Formats: sequence, C-alpha cells, structure tokens
Amino acid sequence: MNQYSELTRDERIREYGLLTSEYEKYKGLGLSLDLSRGKPNSTQLDICQGLVEVDMSREECYSKSGFDCRNYGILEGLPEMREFFAEAYGLNKEDIVVGGNSSLQLMHDALMRAVLFGVYGSPRPWCKEERVKWICVTPGYDRHFRITEMLGFEMINVKMLKDGPDMDEVERLVKDPAVKGIWCIPKYSNPSGNTYSDEVVRRLVSMECGAPDFRIMWDNAYAIHDFDEDGDKLANIFELADEYGTRDRIFYVSSTSKVTFPGGGIAFICASENNRKQFLPYFGTQVISYDKINQLRHLKFFGGSVDNLHAHMMRLGAEIKKKFDVALRELDALKGLGIAEWTEPRGGYFISLDTMPGTAKRVFELMKDAGVVLTTVGATFPYGIDPEDRNIRLAPTYPSLEEIELATKILVISVKLAALEKLGI
Repeated sequence: MNQYSELTRDERIREYGLLTSEYEKYKGLGLSLDLSRGKPNSTQLDICQGLVEVDMSREECYSKSGFDCRNYGILEGLPEMREFFAEAYGLNKEDIVVGGNSSLQLMHDALMRAVLFGVYGSPRPWCKEERVKWICVTPGYDRHFRITEMLGFEMINVKMLKDGPDMDEVERLVKDPAVKGIWCIPKYSNPSGNTYSDEVVRRLVSMECGAPDFRIMWDNAYAIHDFDEDGDKLANIFELADEYGTRDRIFYVSSTSKVTFPGGGIAFICASENNRKQFLPYFGTQVISYDKINQLRHLKFFGGSVDNLHAHMMRLGAEIKKKFDVALRELDALKGLGIAEWTEPRGGYFISLDTMPGTAKRVFELMKDAGVVLTTVGATFPYGIDPEDRNIRLAPTYPSLEEIELATKILVISVKLAALEKLGI
C-alpha cells in the first residue's frame, strides 16, 4: 500500500471502514491487557527465585572480614559488594557507595541534598539560587522528571537522537550558569532503547559549563541488560572524564532491581572522592547502614562471580528478547505507510513508538477502549506534555507472548485509524 498521505479520500474512507470493522471485533473480546510499565513477568522472576532460597543461617551472616552483617555498620557497603559492582560495571571500587534497594531514591536524595546544601564545587546551596534549570532528554523517564518538577527546577527539553541527546543543543544550554544538570539513561535509554555513542559521552564530559557545580545524573539502569552477547557498547564515562579533569561532574547510579527482584535488589551510587567527601556526612545522618544481609544474599546467589552474573543476564535477556521480537514483528505492519516510526533496541525494557504528530492521545484512547493499557501519553516528557502528541512508550516485558501479539495487533490498527482521522476521512 502507498503511504497514507498519498491515498485519495475515497481510498482513505475504504481503508478506515475495513480497519474499524477489525477494531470492533477486538473490542468485543473484552480484553484487559497492560503494556504500560516495564515490569518483569513471572518467568523472569522465577529465574531469580534462588535469591530467596540462599542459605542465610547464622553461620552465613558474616562478611569475608568476619563482620556480623546482622548488625549496624559499614555505611558505604560491604567491601566485597563494592568490588562486585566495580567489576560488573567497570568502575573503581573505592568510588562506589552501596545503598538500599532503589537507585531512584539515591538520585532523589542526591538532588535534595544539592538543594539544601549544594554539591562539591557549589558556591551556595541550590535553594539560594535565583533559578535552577535542568536538561531533560526527551522522550525520557517520567520518574526522573517528577523529581526535578517536585524540587521546582525549570525543566528544558532536549531531543533524544539515535546516538544520544542533541549535543549541539546541550552544549548551547550549559553555557547558562543556571543550568545545573542533565538526566541521562545512557544505555538502552528509557523509552527509546538507544545507547549513547562514544562521541556523545566525550562531549558530555568535555563541554564547558557555566555552572561550576553542573552534574550529569548518569542513571545506567540497563548497563548489563543486553538481549544477547551482541549488545550495545557504552563508553566508560569516568575514563573519559579523567582525560578532561571532570570526574566531579558525574553522579553514576544503577541497581539490581531488574537483575533480581524489583524492590528487593541493591542500588549503588558511584562518585568521585570529592563528591563522596561532600555527601557521605549527610548520608550518615539519614541512615546508620543499609541492608548488608541482602548484599550478602546477592553475593552468594551469584557466587561472587561476575561470570555468573553475566550468564544470569543472558537468561533474562533471552526471555525478554522473545517479547520484543513479537512486538517488533507486529509493528512491521506499519512500515511504508508514513505514519509511524519506532526503535528496535538490543536490550533494556522499552520500545519508543512515534505516531503521526497529533495522534498519540487518540491512539491511547482507542487502545483503552479496546482493553489495552498504554503508558499515559505525555509521561515521557517533563510536565506530562508531549509538544507533538506523538510519543508512546511500549513495555513488552510483563505480558505473555500471546498477549503481546494481540495487544500490538490492536495497536497497529489504532495507529492506522488515528492517522486516517488526522488526514481526513
């Protein structure tokens, strides 16, 4: 078929009628499907079940140094846990501070401290600044945007390209001393699934910033979430930063929330010595120590071996890839029509779908009426506003293969119907 924009009005009316008939059949099924959140399904969780079966009897509750992990102490995390994360993520052990189960909480707290006390290099606490601006790569992660909105930061949209944020625009914006930072999900970004190129990472650490306390919030949530051995490669941001003397610019966070159990994993923040010296005293007023039993449990589950971790992630990746393959196969029905574009990630949890401008809300409405829940349109942008009304985040991980196939078929029909309505029928 020709592109929809090339069809005559009669051809559009005929196509709309056929699609409406097909849509009504699906609508009549009384479905209840959910593609809205990037959650693991039970099959993925079963792969992690051994974590709760690890022997944590009294004799197993001691660290390598003989420390009783049932007690208070070791604020920065068990040395062996820090070493494990360092090897798995290519970081320096001494730069890692192990937290609780949430990297989102670590990011929230880091910015809250910045507001109250500033960060290393701040001339004053950020609450004393006349304005605080923050760069938001869009489409992006709604929970990031909630934090900066809650704190009253002025959020500035910068478009996500295939190789990362539009760096020409970022470099222009950071000349303003009121711009204090940028949200980054550098590998398999939420929701695009794109990975930052080496050049983009280099430009982030080398750019001239007007604010002496500018921060890159490097949320590397999907650093080890490849579908297979042929996953994307991401440059080591600290190694590049060392070439320019900008290590202090980086707050690097990640967690095992989708490596093992959401809500039951382990998060960490990796930062320079100057940053750690500045924020650790505040850490220590908030918590005496985090859950070292859970740290031990994870180490035992993986046998302290990064090779075992990699094998585990390949098992998870193979399961997730099946879901993505089904969704992408169904989306192929939109090819050549000139009404949609989408990403085809090699890892992570999301597919980003861009419909014809001005139609995403209508697609959401059609899907909802047919019993399929999508992420709310606008959630992938600051303030919940997609200026072009076209981005839809797809999360194929939770439903079954059959449910994904069915939901994506309905999605394709909905995208077509919305486009035809926009073009005029």
